[in-house]
Amino acid sequence: MENVEVVVIGAGQAGLSSAYHLRRTGFTPGEDFVVLDHAPAPGGAWQFRWPTLTYGRVHGMHALPGMELTGADPGRPSSEVIGEYFTHYEHRFGLSVRRPVDVREVRDAGWGGRLLVRTSEGDWAARAVINATGTWDRPFWPRVPGQELFRGRQLHTSGYRGPDTDAFVGKRVVVVGGGTSAVQHLLEISEVARETVWVTRRPPLFRAGPFGPEEGRAAVALVEQRVRQGLPPQSVVSVTGLPMTEEMRRARERGVLERVPMFTRVTEDGVAWDDGSRAAADTILWATGFRPAIDHLAPLRLREPGGGIRLEGTRAVRDERVHLVGYGPSASTIGANRAGRSAVRDIRALLAGGHKVAAGTGTGTGTSTGLTRNPAA
Repeated sequence: MENVEVVVIGAGQAGLSSAYHLRRTGFTPGEDFVVLDHAPAPGGAWQFRWPTLTYGRVHGMHALPGMELTGADPGRPSSEVIGEYFTHYEHRFGLSVRRPVDVREVRDAGWGGRLLVRTSEGDWAARAVINATGTWDRPFWPRVPGQELFRGRQLHTSGYRGPDTDAFVGKRVVVVGGGTSAVQHLLEISEVARETVWVTRRPPLFRAGPFGPEEGRAAVALVEQRVRQGLPPQSVVSVTGLPMTEEMRRARERGVLERVPMFTRVTEDGVAWDDGSRAAADTILWATGFRPAIDHLAPLRLREPGGGIRLEGTRAVRDERVHLVGYGPSASTIGANRAGRSAVRDIRALLAGGHKVAAGTGTGTGTSTGLTRNPAA
C-alpha cells in the first residue's frame, strides 16, 4: 500500500485540471498525489471517439489550465489532436499519470481518517479523493421489449467508428436518441445508408439564436439544481437544446431530421409501434448517452434516495473527503477546469484544518491531521 495525500481517479479534462491545480498549489506529483487512469493512453474519452469527429466539428473545447491548444488542424480527427495535446500537457507539468490502472473500489480505510483506493495495480491510502471518471465507461442502453430477437446489428455511440462500415453502408438504419451525438451520427450515416429513421422519446428542441455566457450560466444552474437535490444529473445539452447549424439546416431540407416517437418494441427485422406501424432495419444505433462511472464509490454510500450524489460545489455532502469533478454541472471542458480548481481549494482547507468526516459516510469516523508535505505559500 502506498500513502499519499490525494488520489485523482481519471486523466481526462477533469482529472488533468485537478492535477494541475494540485501541483500549482504545492503538491508534488507521485509523492503528495497520484493520478490513476484506466485508459491505455493520454486523451481521456476523446481517444475513443469516431474518426469522422474532426477537431473542427468539436463544439466548446476549452484548453486545459496553463497551456493553450494552438495550431491544430481542424480536419484531423479530434481523438488524435486532443490525445497529442493531453500527452504534451502531462509531460510539461510532470503529472506522472499511472496507466492503465483500474480502480475497483474506494472505501473508508478505518484508520487515520483515510480512504482506501483499491486498484488493479495495488492499493493507495489517501486523505482525499478527486473522482474524475466521466461517463464514457457507462453507455446507457435502454431496455425495450424484443431487443434480444433482433437479427440485425445493435451498436451504441461508444462503439461507433464512423459511417463507412458495413453496419451502415447501403443499410436501413434506425438512430435512437435526441442529443448532439445522435444528430451527428444521423447526418453522416444518411449520406451512405439506404434509409434512416430518427427516433426520440421527446420532440427535439433546436436552438437557432445566440448562446452566450448568460444562457450558459442559466443552463448549468438547472443541472446544478438537480445535483443539489441528490438527483442523477442531466446533460447540459438536455436543457439548452441542439444548436441549429448550417449542416443541420441542409439535412432538414432533405428530410433527414424528421423524427418519430420512440417505438414500443423491437422485432426480428426492425422496430414497431403500438399503432401498428413498423420500420424495417438492418442496424439500430443507440445514441442514448451515458451515465456517470461511479460504481467504484459504492462502498462509501454517497448516493441519495433520488439516485444521485448530492454535492456542495464539488464536495460530496455525505463525505467531505470525496470530490466529484466532471459530474453534473461541471461535465463540460470549461466546467471541469473550474471545478478542478475549486476541488483543490476545498481539499487544501480540509487537510489544513483537520475537519471531521461528514456524518452519514459508511464507516469513516476519523479526522485528518497535519498539512501536506509541500503546502502552498
